Amino acid sequence: MRNRVSIVKGDITELRVDAIVNAANNTLLGGWGVDGAIHRAAGPALLEECRGLGGCDTGDAKITKGYHLPARWVIHTVGPIWAGGSEGEPALLARCYQRCLAIASQHHVKTIAFPAISAGAYGFPMGLAAEVAVKETTSYLEEDSSIEQVIFVCFNDSAHKSYAVQLKELGVIVDDTLRVN
Repeated sequence: MRNRVSIVKGDITELRVDAIVNAANNTLLGGWGVDGAIHRAAGPALLEECRGLGGCDTGDAKITKGYHLPARWVIHTVGPIWAGGSEGEPALLARCYQRCLAIASQHHVKTIAFPAISAGAYGFPMGLAAEVAVKETTSYLEEDSSIEQVIFVCFNDSAHKSYAVQLKELGVIVDDTLRVN
């Protein structure tokens, strides 16, 4: 597991991986944060493809081409909006990771990068979001060897620290000097 999971600080749209994950809204038509950044970097063809997908339910995921991104694919997932934890938010977030990884495996993705799903505008507590992300990802990788590398891309120091804590608990060596950009 140590060689298959890592974190970097930077811009997910610049990663040269097979697939990046988009923390999308239910329409899949772009928005704020990482969603808007991915749509801008990919270009208008991404929006056109997303229009044909009919949206996406919370906890589910759908895949599109990457267009002008370095990544071949974009896996769009809709994380839950934090409502204090009593609305099943952790389970829905876990489902996001499960669905993204399953879709990645179906499309023969070897390298995939995740942002901190739901931890931005959707208000999910960063520490809990990192815990769910790392737990679900490592559980999936224990059962599926087709995905060779998962990278958690952290946009800021707070996210990086939260993911580093979770990965260190698993014995993953975190190189705090890794950056994208």
